[in-house]
Amino acid sequence: MLPVIGITGYSGSGKTTLLEKLLPQLRALGLRAAVVKHSHHNAQTDRPGKDSHRMTQAGAAQVMMACGNRWALMTETPQEAAPFDYLLRQFDPALADLVLVEGFKHEPLPKILLHRRDSGRPLPETDGYVLAVAADCTFECACPVLDLNDAAQIARFVAQWYADAKGQKAV
Repeated sequence: MLPVIGITGYSGSGKTTLLEKLLPQLRALGLRAAVVKHSHHNAQTDRPGKDSHRMTQAGAAQVMMACGNRWALMTETPQEAAPFDYLLRQFDPALADLVLVEGFKHEPLPKILLHRRDSGRPLPETDGYVLAVAADCTFECACPVLDLNDAAQIARFVAQWYADAKGQKAV
């Protein structure tokens, strides 16, 4: 399986915004990142009336949509959520070097915890899986504190973590 690192934090802490900034920085460092995002909502990738939606409504367990340079596989799991490790196995190691995970804060995986001073909330409790805290303020912490507004710094941290995970020299 690909190395996996999580980006976690309270709602509104900037997880998606950070990932948007982090992805091109990682690409510039030579790393191809895949992303899995947790949603508390009923995620929809197709719309009523579209062929893929019609196939799902007709009973297809999986529907693949493909065009010249993109494809997507939609899988129905009506009984329960797909196990996290099953989701991770869907990524193609020929196309990605690592997986960035947004959310899934309770999964036992290495993670960077985001914190914003203006959130009105205390720093979330850290566990043994928190590698670093990315924040827009300074404070004492047992793990490294990264600048939440410096995507290049966070990308270098992730690249070093990746190199260590793969037993390689830093990219």
